[in-house]
Amino acid sequence: MEERAKNLLRELPSVDRLLKHPRSESLLARFNRDYVTQTCREVLDQLRQSIRLRTALDDGELDDERILGRVEKQIDTNQQPGLMRVVNATGTVLHTNLGRALLPNAAIEALSQVAGHPVNLEYDLAAGKRGKREESIESLLLSLTGAQGATVVNNNAAAVLLGLNTLAMGKEVIVSRGELIEIGGSFRIPEIMAKSGAVLKEVGTTNHTHPGDYEKAIGKKTALLLKVHTSNYRIVGFAAEVGLAELVAIGKKHKIPVMEDLGSGALIDLSQYGLPKEPVVAERVKLGADIITFSGDKVLGGPQAGLVVGKKSRIAQMNKNPLKRALRCGKLTLAALEATLSLYRQSADVVKDVPTLKAFTRLLPEIEEVGRRALPALEKALGEGFQLSLEDSTAQIGSGALPTEEIPSKVIAIRHRTLKPERIAEKFRSARPPILGRIREDRFLLDLRTIFDPEELVPHFTI
Repeated sequence: MEERAKNLLRELPSVDRLLKHPRSESLLARFNRDYVTQTCREVLDQLRQSIRLRTALDDGELDDERILGRVEKQIDTNQQPGLMRVVNATGTVLHTNLGRALLPNAAIEALSQVAGHPVNLEYDLAAGKRGKREESIESLLLSLTGAQGATVVNNNAAAVLLGLNTLAMGKEVIVSRGELIEIGGSFRIPEIMAKSGAVLKEVGTTNHTHPGDYEKAIGKKTALLLKVHTSNYRIVGFAAEVGLAELVAIGKKHKIPVMEDLGSGALIDLSQYGLPKEPVVAERVKLGADIITFSGDKVLGGPQAGLVVGKKSRIAQMNKNPLKRALRCGKLTLAALEATLSLYRQSADVVKDVPTLKAFTRLLPEIEEVGRRALPALEKALGEGFQLSLEDSTAQIGSGALPTEEIPSKVIAIRHRTLKPERIAEKFRSARPPILGRIREDRFLLDLRTIFDPEELVPHFTI
């Protein structure tokens, strides 16, 4: 090591000297001493590394004041949360990477109420003794779906896992090859089944499965018939599948329960709002499935949860499974879910009260008006060299729901004389809050279907 580097290393103050410096008093008043000490060590290590790599250092950068300035900056950086608010202008309403459904105001208020206070999570106030954790959720689900029983776990994958483990551990589960789905996050039906302890038995082909395929496959080891809604893809053309009603009839004939994984699962008929029809849970219950599982944070528009409805005896079996405790929901999820389900049960206009449904059903003139109001502010924030235009486009539901369907939308298309769209996207991501759009046809697009306030697109924005 050259002599200059050695001299610079010797100039570095000790941690103890930094802690005794007057500038450290305010830090030690705000944070515990161990944390400040550790941050000082980290900053000094960074400086040593810079010296050893012969990185140019400004005059006075090794001064105690300057080093403590670095410490303060590092602490400020550390205080930034890992999860931060972003603006979703991607055109995907239920974006898995962005947290999927936005909670209704009623759910947010419910979270606030239970977060900072003791609550009767498992306490029966009337009887003065231990109560049931999910009682209110069960009551709402029974009312909304017409099922005999209901329960809830922390997500739909957990619901499927619990159902398979409860009803078919060590035995065979028959499922169509065309329904052996994989969705984002490495959720694969064969792998979930293997983890549950059930044995997969495939029937039919990728594009054709007939009732007779199930009949032939049923044997002494058969414990369950499973139907999976192919949420994130569709087979079109020369294709056939066995409907739930037919599968239930086969199950009754052979005294074998039937379980359906709906994936998203809707509580209302979306087709009445001009959207393609998703399976409505109450309709599937009427068809006689023993167990139906679906998500709380997709089309339903609530918190992440796995909802299970069906025959009372089957739900009781699942609730007695020790695995249920490992998969149960906490008070925050239950509070938000209860508030969301209550809107479906009580609201005079649930589409307006649930943000996900509101985003799905917005009319184009309203979306276009948001764009017209946002354009001037965006043009001013971006400055010269940018060309902005309001154009027709399409958005998508996302999270595996209605994969082939697109919803009419409006976008603000942004171009620049020299900047590539990737660079424009990067600049928007550096805004506070970050603004996320998409790139198409060599342009950066801000989709407006999920934007209700034009000012969302330009707050604290510099480029």
